[in-house]
Amino acid sequence: MIRRLDLSDPAVAERLLTIQHAAYAVEAELIGFDGIPPLQEDLAGLMASTEHWLGRYDGAVLVGAVAYELTDDSVDISRLIVDPAYARRGHGRALLDHLDQLEPRPVSLVSTGSANTPAITLYKARGYTETDQVEVAPGVYVTQLRRVS
Repeated sequence: MIRRLDLSDPAVAERLLTIQHAAYAVEAELIGFDGIPPLQEDLAGLMASTEHWLGRYDGAVLVGAVAYELTDDSVDISRLIVDPAYARRGHGRALLDHLDQLEPRPVSLVSTGSANTPAITLYKARGYTETDQVEVAPGVYVTQLRRVS
């Protein structure tokens, strides 16, 4: 089940923060860089987020989420996180599919660590193409991707 998340609910925000830290710890290991901002975020920062959030549940357990921002013609995916204990089970893909149906836009944008092969593979399988690579720290690159409908 996928539904909108209310980050003003402390229990939801705490679970989401736990997932976010675990998911970004995996990415940090993949890319060799632990300065990823969501990895450093605290509960107050997460609860102050102005992004839209959708959460994926396995029964009553929140196992993943996608955060995004909207314009008239684009959706910018700012975070896609899955609890590593629930990884590789289609939760990320399901969140992206649901977002496409809920907020259809001509353009979808996302970025991820260039060495995060699982994420790059997921986005490319969904029709995204690389548009740029940006060095965010010495030797650490982020790949920007775009999909046009």
